[in-house]
Amino acid sequence: MKKVTIENILYSPLYLCFKLHAMLPLRVLYILSDILFFPLYYVIRYRRKMVIENMRNSFPEKDDKEILRIERAFYHHFCDYIVETIKLMHISDKEMRKRTQFYGIELLDKATAEGRSCLMYLGHYGNWEWVPSVTLWMHNPEVIFAQIYRPLKNKWFDHFFLKLRSRFNSHCIPKQDTLREIIRYRNSGQPSITGFMADQTPSPANIHFWVTFLNQDTPVLTGVEKIAKKVDFAVFYFDVEKVKRGYYAVTIREVELHPKEASEFDITRKYMGLMENTIRRAPEYWLWTHNRWKHKGLKKK
Repeated sequence: MKKVTIENILYSPLYLCFKLHAMLPLRVLYILSDILFFPLYYVIRYRRKMVIENMRNSFPEKDDKEILRIERAFYHHFCDYIVETIKLMHISDKEMRKRTQFYGIELLDKATAEGRSCLMYLGHYGNWEWVPSVTLWMHNPEVIFAQIYRPLKNKWFDHFFLKLRSRFNSHCIPKQDTLREIIRYRNSGQPSITGFMADQTPSPANIHFWVTFLNQDTPVLTGVEKIAKKVDFAVFYFDVEKVKRGYYAVTIREVELHPKEASEFDITRKYMGLMENTIRRAPEYWLWTHNRWKHKGLKKK
């Protein structure tokens, strides 16, 4: 019997609302997305100051008119991201395969067929909640799929997103358990593929490497590289492209097949270069509301 808690009582109506919306076809949900855009952008003005500042610092060559165009396009996409994520509660595998297609899957098939495990870099680009549907494209049924996540403070939303992110039979590993779980996968003898959202900002105590990223001094997470070197898993990158509304293409790109042989920070540097290329191709689809450069003043001159 499900335990009755204050959070369940408070959020049950919200869950029901999400569930009912998820049953609507995406063409209807996109109408709701268009409606949501106006209060979010004009009334609430959700993080608009930060978004504009991030964009101007990232693209000093662009004039205000172009920055404004990208900003508006970003907020339209952000609203699409919200309804698309809710749709995960009620979407078939067949429709997901049609809407999110993966190219280069043979790279993962080859690695796992050889008994090798893989670490996947990705960023907050396009709809990252749909990317775990890569499990629908793999041909090796023995592969373990996992993704690293940062637990949310709100327990109800944490449980809600965990359920969504497990939609395609992918295990969710809390950030603090990352190395232990990956070593457990390695020791199991089964190949595994583990995804990392690596475009986040490290805490000041964990800043070990800086790159020039989008024209700015940027501290970067190096944990993926350290883990890759320790377990010698092949490293790849999910290069996401928004083809059109509700349709994404993900190209799997090789980063490093033999991490133990790579120079220090070379894997991290390659990832950041690939991520920047993805963003520059269509900047409106990256998560600009993230305070990515809040620690840039800590870099020693």
